Amino acid sequence: MRLAKLTGPRAKSPLETRMTTRSVEDKEGPDVAAGEAEAIRAAERERLRSLVEKDTERARQLHADDFQLITPDGATLSKDQYLGAIACGELDYVVFGVDSPIDVRLHGDAAIIRYRSTIEVVFHMQRMALHGWHDDLGAFDPQ
Repeated sequence: MRLAKLTGPRAKSPLETRMTTRSVEDKEGPDVAAGEAEAIRAAERERLRSLVEKDTERARQLHADDFQLITPDGATLSKDQYLGAIACGELDYVVFGVDSPIDVRLHGDAAIIRYRSTIEVVFHMQRMALHGWHDDLGAFDPQ
């Protein structure tokens, strides 16, 4: 399962997105939606675990090819740049903890996840503690 950036022909206009937005309880009954939401939450937890454990092979499977990270200072990193920085030790997650429930919103075949986190990271040999919210948008790909 991967969350991919939603672009191209599958991307919807903001109006279409508003019209098709539903909570996890609204899709074909609560059991189906709850199952999808839990699968997305599990994939996100596994993604974070792979980053802390520096398992870049597994992280590569859990990040879409068009993944893009926007850092707290506004810099952007592609999937290859991000995972390459982890692989070479330039970026070292010591802790990447989820501090709140992972909220999942389904939009057709896309999902938005939101949660609060605590991150301890070493970047360019400088250790930083970060606390914040994550809002991630991606195509839901149950593989």
